[in-house]
Amino acid sequence: MITNDKGIVELKHFILREVCRLAWNGKLSPEETEKIVYSVSPGPKPQYRCCVYKEREIVRGRIRLAMGQDPDPGHPASNVVSVISAACDDCPIQNYFVSDICRFCLGKACLNACRFDAITPGDTKMRIDPAKCKSCGMCAKACPFGAIIHQERPCRKACPVDAIFYDEAGICCIDENKCIHCGHCIHSCPFGAIGSKIYAVEVIRAILSGKRVIAMCAPATEGQFGKDIGMAAIRSALKKAGFADMAEVGLGGDMTAASEALEWIEARKEGRIMTTSCCPAFISMMRHHFPKQYEENKSDTVSPMVAVSRYLKALDPDCVTVFIGPCIAKKGETLNPYIKDSADYALTYGEIVALLDSRDITIEPVEETYQEASLFGKQFAGSGGVANAVLEVMREMGEDTAGIRLMTCAGGDECRKALMLLKAGKLDTDFVEGMICPGGCVGGPSKHRAENEVLRARSDLLGKADDRKILDNLKQYPMDRFSMRRDGKAENDQAESGR
Repeated sequence: MITNDKGIVELKHFILREVCRLAWNGKLSPEETEKIVYSVSPGPKPQYRCCVYKEREIVRGRIRLAMGQDPDPGHPASNVVSVISAACDDCPIQNYFVSDICRFCLGKACLNACRFDAITPGDTKMRIDPAKCKSCGMCAKACPFGAIIHQERPCRKACPVDAIFYDEAGICCIDENKCIHCGHCIHSCPFGAIGSKIYAVEVIRAILSGKRVIAMCAPATEGQFGKDIGMAAIRSALKKAGFADMAEVGLGGDMTAASEALEWIEARKEGRIMTTSCCPAFISMMRHHFPKQYEENKSDTVSPMVAVSRYLKALDPDCVTVFIGPCIAKKGETLNPYIKDSADYALTYGEIVALLDSRDITIEPVEETYQEASLFGKQFAGSGGVANAVLEVMREMGEDTAGIRLMTCAGGDECRKALMLLKAGKLDTDFVEGMICPGGCVGGPSKHRAENEVLRARSDLLGKADDRKILDNLKQYPMDRFSMRRDGKAENDQAESGR
């Protein structure tokens, strides 16, 4: 994982790797996990915090997350995205600050603009009382020198749905009724205080118990590990770790495109705008924040992850399916009990690498002859990929696609703006493709490399794929044995929940 929080990522990787090693060896006990705590923070001097006691408590929180538990036992939460309270204490509470640019002018425009008596003269410049400030910003607008700075905490700035708030101590909290599990807050926090629950231990236990555990790799996977590491190489490494097999979720992209094409054709006849349903964070944004549009405009087709899981479970009802990708929201999707036969677990690329490292397995190049998805299914990971695949299916069905107006939205702000226009009846398009991550899934919060590196490597790998047609490809798979539709009103009314 390459981000601007390299040190935090390395610490998370070390902790998860060691937790996985304990799980493989059947030694995951409080006594053994406490050894991890002291290996990270041996003392007597702290490594990166104010004291070894705070460091150790933070590591304990990370270990609990690595085991799929709440990081703070005193404040249990059902949300898959969680806050390590001990790690969240160094961000400024207030939003507006008076900088040294302040000239302490006679006019005192800032003081006169404040309606809450939050501004008073200091010795050399004006000062803002955070207890009184309401963050209205009037003082900043009034200052002739631009000396008052608006500083928003990184986690809150990254959240596209305003789900972050702070308690009386300034500790970050997540509103579970607003959160869409996009995970954008996780890597924005410079202290690593926000993380997601990890289910690698449960996957290891399933493998050790003798269950048939099948990995499902997202279309975004190609390019994440370099231009020489394709699906066959990843499949080989996963089988060495104990997975029974691996399937391409790009195949689910083909399945989704075929199902959504039928919906698009019907919606076009009715003059109804329809949105895609592949991105679980986008679907959560609709359900939590635009419920009417969720009911009236959302496609009823399941996501590619769910489609492949249903296909695998139709062949073997007792198998355990594990999604691997760059997406935190997929964890929320697996935790929704009202989505039938969804993936049992979801792991990010960093998490699967830690699991492989715990068994000293590296992903090495092999001959790339493995392909289950069409090129269109593989391209689901990029912005516009879903819409292009659906249009391709419509053309393969003999439909005239000329004149169809498409809107592709990639990023939380773009998605929210499109849904606001849809709600207002001012959206001039036929279909909306919504992906919460900029650039689509390849820009997901848990991508393994920088997006430009991934895109370059993907270009080489996808160039080797054959040009099979989507509908021809699907003839190989028994789609008549499972449903591609969502499971009715119960799911609509149910927020994602924890295990």
